[in-house]
Amino acid sequence: MPKTLTQYVCQNCGKTSPRQLGRCPACGSWGSMVEEFITPPAASGRKGEPHGLAGQSQPRRLQEIEGDVEERLPIRMQEFARVLGGGVVPGSIVLVGGDPGIGKSTLMLQMAVEMAAERKVLYVSGEESERQIKMRALRLLRDEDGRDGQMPDNLYLVTETNLETILEHTRTVDPTLLVVDSIQTVYLPAIESSAGSVSQVRESASRLRELAKTSGMAVFVIGHVTKEGIIAGPRVLEHIVDTVLYLEGDRYQTFRLLRSVKNRFGATSEVGVFEMREHGMIEVPNPSEAFLAERMVNAPGSSIAVTMEGTRPLLVELQGLTSPSSMANPRRTPNGIDINRLLMLTAVLSRRMGLHLGEQDVFVNVVGGLRITEPAADLAVAVAVASSLRDLPVRADLALIGEVGLSGELRWVGQMDARLREAAKLGFKSAVIPRRLRKSEPLPEGIQVLEARSLREALTLALVKEEK
Repeated sequence: MPKTLTQYVCQNCGKTSPRQLGRCPACGSWGSMVEEFITPPAASGRKGEPHGLAGQSQPRRLQEIEGDVEERLPIRMQEFARVLGGGVVPGSIVLVGGDPGIGKSTLMLQMAVEMAAERKVLYVSGEESERQIKMRALRLLRDEDGRDGQMPDNLYLVTETNLETILEHTRTVDPTLLVVDSIQTVYLPAIESSAGSVSQVRESASRLRELAKTSGMAVFVIGHVTKEGIIAGPRVLEHIVDTVLYLEGDRYQTFRLLRSVKNRFGATSEVGVFEMREHGMIEVPNPSEAFLAERMVNAPGSSIAVTMEGTRPLLVELQGLTSPSSMANPRRTPNGIDINRLLMLTAVLSRRMGLHLGEQDVFVNVVGGLRITEPAADLAVAVAVASSLRDLPVRADLALIGEVGLSGELRWVGQMDARLREAAKLGFKSAVIPRRLRKSEPLPEGIQVLEARSLREALTLALVKEEK
């Protein structure tokens, strides 16, 4: 019998150590080094068995390989199909992550119910009982009048955490789509560490990937998210799967964003917008209109930014509020933007524009629970803060696009045509953008373009002047 060895593995980043450490030397987290057993190769149960991709590879000329584009499995939810790149690719493995209670299981069960209308679907749950999942499925199928819908015949359900047993079920059912909820609850008996450990997650994801590649079955895996906001074992999972999707949003808000951060079969950074309701995830075909529905026109501190989520332009409302502070260090409180970006913009407003923000608390909020990371929203943030401080409203039909530099200059941003077309489609009459360096680039018609070289010029164009 080979000798059984132990090692200590960080449950956040996967760093291994031969001895116990209080703090991980790689990611710096405390108490994350957990003891795990190293399973000898002979005890893994795979010796001599040509499992998955092993023993099946054979070098071939590239010109001999069929390169036809494989048809995707259609999805009725167009927002989901947009994020995946047009549909589900057979033989792919997709990882879906998100905060607890954000709606991952609801979204995947809703997709499984819709896909089961035409194909076999196996839904594996290691967190809920069969009765709980059946009750949720009935709620998703219930229409607005309270009448129950018909349950599809091709939807199979099993509550199991043993991956070997799950693989046996897939051979019996032979589904087109497999959903595993979640990867942290699945374990392999040959590995002696507990379910959810790095070793279990790594090996389980590898076995599921081999299942998808060899059988042509599409596999969706739900993953837990750590307190830092990343999928548990990120270096382990995200490199194994083909597509990584994050379901984002404030759990106290109704809007949810399904974001693609990795996709081998489509564009990355693509976004689908949903609204969480009693009957499940409802698609939002025009998210810009939904985000602006409750906007209070002509209110000081409110501005409209045009941000890009993948290839989709979104118009969102940015709210700024300044209030006199009694503290030595006034607060800078952002909700939906990076705090370092807010600190930079307040410094530019104070130093370049002469606004006295050193004695003011500054609050910035992105309406709808969105989070903006691109610098194209800098101008809208700065105008919202200046509007609140001066108590002057921003023009109601004006959109703001541009990056703000440390000298107070405005810088050009990408995909300006798509941003302006989206603003014109929603009825905005004008937009303030950075001054173009190349006049040969045409801008879309239907919206008045106001070009500004500096933040000072943009504030003059954006703010409504007081009537004397």
